[in-house]
Amino acid sequence: MKTDPFYIIKSPVVTEESTLQMTTRNQYVFKVDPRATKSQIRDALETIFNVKVTSVNTMNYSGKRIGRRPRLRGRRASWKKAIVTLREGDKIDLL
Repeated sequence: MKTDPFYIIKSPVVTEESTLQMTTRNQYVFKVDPRATKSQIRDALETIFNVKVTSVNTMNYSGKRIGRRPRLRGRRASWKKAIVTLREGDKIDLL
């Protein structure tokens, strides 16, 4: 796996719940590389956004089967989500 921070952090996850976490708990949600460890995620975010990360929680999501007809079978991709808590006073502008 490449250790470049831009390969580890794929994209922010902007949902109603993640927006609420941003404003109340100073937590940000990102889609990350499934092979990335918590320490690699922490280092990547500190490098890209110049903030101090206090904790990283990760969750793995398995891809769901899609399509019910025989010719339309498939599978969504598996992915990993990271919820990152920042130091008090630090902020990331996503929007």
